[in-house]
Amino acid sequence: MNKTFIAALVAGVVLAGCGTLSGPDAQGYTDNPVFPKLSENALAKGTYPNIDNVKLIETTLANEDAGMSRDQIYHLLDEPHHSEGFQVREWDYVFHFHTNNGVQTCQYKVLFDKNKLARNTYWQPESCRDLLDGQPAELQPFSLSGDVAFAFDSASLTPRGQDEVRKIAQALQSVPAIERITVSGHTDRLGSAAYNQNLSQRRANTVKQALASQGITASLIHAQGYGASQPVTTGCAQQNRADLIACLAPDRRVDIEIQAKR
Repeated sequence: MNKTFIAALVAGVVLAGCGTLSGPDAQGYTDNPVFPKLSENALAKGTYPNIDNVKLIETTLANEDAGMSRDQIYHLLDEPHHSEGFQVREWDYVFHFHTNNGVQTCQYKVLFDKNKLARNTYWQPESCRDLLDGQPAELQPFSLSGDVAFAFDSASLTPRGQDEVRKIAQALQSVPAIERITVSGHTDRLGSAAYNQNLSQRRANTVKQALASQGITASLIHAQGYGASQPVTTGCAQQNRADLIACLAPDRRVDIEIQAKR
């Protein structure tokens, strides 16, 4: 969490009354969304959002039984663009979109219910919502790379790797209608083909089990090891073994791809 957002959180605690302009009800709805003046935008110029992330929020909240945590919204959109912290029940953003008629600026509001779950969104102007139409959301793959998740020659998740899996599981829980999760294990080229195939499968199985332990439906997760057959590094020719191991770290990874209904 960066210093700017920490400052915004503090401001949100102090200015909790000011940070709730629209008066959302207990379910996170309002008949009168009130948007801050653009001149009050804390980030001044706004941002160009990841459209896939905005679409993910929109499709998730369209399900009346679904909600998203503040951490999930923060992960997808970053910090709100005004002095709004964790004590208020609405976050406001200023987004820019490239269109055939040039750049269009839009305001985007996320409302939270009494339990601090995001429940509804509003646009100003409302026509900005149409900018998302016709642009299918792409579910970006996740990757546990190098020695972040596994030590060299190991299929046991490191503490940092366990933390990364928890974050991935949290993100997956916000994706509606998942049909399949493919977990692909990989190794570097050191060692025999048979050994590396076995190690990559064990790494994939480890991540599958870790995701399942975080509440992801195990039957949706398919784990497959590919040994050293799909390297991503080039030019690693170090003579010193320690340096070679370090150079090949990106090859020692587990990739996670998601298929979901549109």
